[in-house]
Amino acid sequence: MTPDGFLFELSGGALCLDFVNTVDNRPTLERRELLPNYRELVSWALQAGALHAAEARWLRRKANRQPREADAVLARARALREALFGLFSAAARGRSIPAKELDIVNATLPGVLGRRRLAKADGGARWVWEARAEDLDRPLWPILESAARLLTSEDLGRIRECANEMCGWLFFDRSRNRSRRWCDMTVCGNRDKVRRHRQRLRRRKPPLSRRIAARRRTHK
Repeated sequence: MTPDGFLFELSGGALCLDFVNTVDNRPTLERRELLPNYRELVSWALQAGALHAAEARWLRRKANRQPREADAVLARARALREALFGLFSAAARGRSIPAKELDIVNATLPGVLGRRRLAKADGGARWVWEARAEDLDRPLWPILESAARLLTSEDLGRIRECANEMCGWLFFDRSRNRSRRWCDMTVCGNRDKVRRHRQRLRRRKPPLSRRIAARRRTHK
């Protein structure tokens, strides 16, 4: 935590995967929600580059004025996140992506992609988002675009799920030989090293009863 909220870890390699990873310890009973309120959704989107600072300030003010609407957007965001996890975790395991989760994403896409506009830039044009006053769901737009791009990419097979069975985070494997195993080597990778080191020590260490017996023989 920081004075302004969470400092999110962005190790997924794609915006949509970083969004999916806003749940800690997903496969366990100690699952922890990293987006407890709409303000944290905005904070995540700002840190991940899905919003500009001015947009984030405007959305926070609007959410304070319309808390029910903000809570409804947060609920939709979490539902979208679970659908995306279902799609990308299936891809990470080499399975066919589930139709139910794909339907959830498809139901949201038309209203989002319809907000795309071309704006003049450096003698040419660039894509921009056309936001309106009621658009508290603005943080979700780049996430959906990122998800659609990744789902239709030839690199879908590079998605991996962290090898730490307590984690469940997803990431895009950019390693040359596609051998990356951990969402973050400094976190889950080190935890696995510590776990395996302790297992080796336990195997080498004689049982307590044998150690006690050995001490007794020594003192006789």
